[in-house]
Amino acid sequence: MQSVIKLVGGAENINKVWHCMTRLRFDLVDENKVAWEEIKNLPGVLGAQSQSDQVQIIIGPKVNVWYEAIVSQLEPVAGATGNVSTKGRKSLVSLFMDTVSGVFGPIVPAIAGAGMIKGLLAGLIALKIISGKSETVMIIDLIASGVFYFLPFFLAVSAARIFKTNEYLAAAVAACLMYPTLIDAAKALASHTAGAPTALYFMDVLPVSVFNYSASVIPVIFSVLALSYIHRWVDKIMPDVLKTVFTPTLTLFIAALVSLTVIGPAGIYLGKLLAFGIQGLFDVSSVFAGFIVGAIRPVAILTGMHHAMTPIALQNFTDQGWDMLMPMMFMANMAIAGSTFAIYFHVKTREQKSVVLSAAISGLLGITEPALFGVLTRYKKAFIATTISSSVASAFIAFFGVRLYGYILSSIFSLPAYIGPYFIYVLMGVTLSLGLSFTLTYLMVVKGKGAEQTAPLVNQTR
Repeated sequence: MQSVIKLVGGAENINKVWHCMTRLRFDLVDENKVAWEEIKNLPGVLGAQSQSDQVQIIIGPKVNVWYEAIVSQLEPVAGATGNVSTKGRKSLVSLFMDTVSGVFGPIVPAIAGAGMIKGLLAGLIALKIISGKSETVMIIDLIASGVFYFLPFFLAVSAARIFKTNEYLAAAVAACLMYPTLIDAAKALASHTAGAPTALYFMDVLPVSVFNYSASVIPVIFSVLALSYIHRWVDKIMPDVLKTVFTPTLTLFIAALVSLTVIGPAGIYLGKLLAFGIQGLFDVSSVFAGFIVGAIRPVAILTGMHHAMTPIALQNFTDQGWDMLMPMMFMANMAIAGSTFAIYFHVKTREQKSVVLSAAISGLLGITEPALFGVLTRYKKAFIATTISSSVASAFIAFFGVRLYGYILSSIFSLPAYIGPYFIYVLMGVTLSLGLSFTLTYLMVVKGKGAEQTAPLVNQTR
């Protein structure tokens, strides 16, 4: 992986490196030092781009292997994980995207794995293969639900790495938000128990609003961000002889109090506001909302901005127990897979067919970057066909009010999670998305031009 480090300008040019499910993401001192064409021609690289002040190198399912190899090369280099950036300040959008992708990327496997178990469990119960009240279901549910209930801990550790602060102090702040005293009070308030308090008062003056922070997203991320600044400030003013004991003590006390009184409640309301905004779009017209979300999704994946929808979906699950965005993400993935399958019939050589077929199958399984970057970006009409199909299929399922009741990877294997009143509409939506994208792409892409455009495919994925 020395070649990757060298081609992005060397270790001294790397401020930070992290990854999501399919791409390496670099925050660099100077992007002008990046050798774009050489990176794109590296074996195993599907593409590379600059987006939201990030250098993104698309690898696919093996991204973690690449990431660990790169980190192992960087660790011996002094300052490689935290250089002082000489470039200008990032925009708020860039900072937001860096944060969301950086925090969620490493924990997606845990969320997706737990979500898949929840989906399969829901399918088995719906089909009456197992009883919903059995102890077996209780055990499977605790395996699947633990990740989501204790999500603040996962987010805290991941956010601490992004904000370069102590991971254990971050987990301690999350523990304050998750302590049973607060959660039990929130449950009592939600069930309208007589005498249930709306706030607990510190020193009879400072109110700690009662909220259930389990499965929340925004409060813990902003709390860890505040912790990073508080920790640096306390460490700076604390005498060296007292730092070992009193720096973590004072940091935890201040950060926890700020989180409980200000950041936590503000984060809860901000999350509800985002979810309310999306819900408002659906209230105006669910079909229109589905059409817009379906149209945006392929472009969002292409630009690396698709993680912005994850906090909204998780907030929906927390607030109302279901979400309407993830089914549309499912439709988009199926449209991407359908278009890629169509390209299979336009390429000529056996090697090209192998690359395209592999990318199409990955798309069916929920990993769409190989199809998007390795195939569809080379066919503008195919990408247009994908976007149209994603929009139409998303609008279709939105019309029937399709919902999902737990986070799950948008894969063809996720179908059992939909078993229930919406299952038939999801099956119709998947058929529509795959069929329409395949047909449009097959008809719109000209074979003669396709052969020329797919020539570099083997280079990109060899």
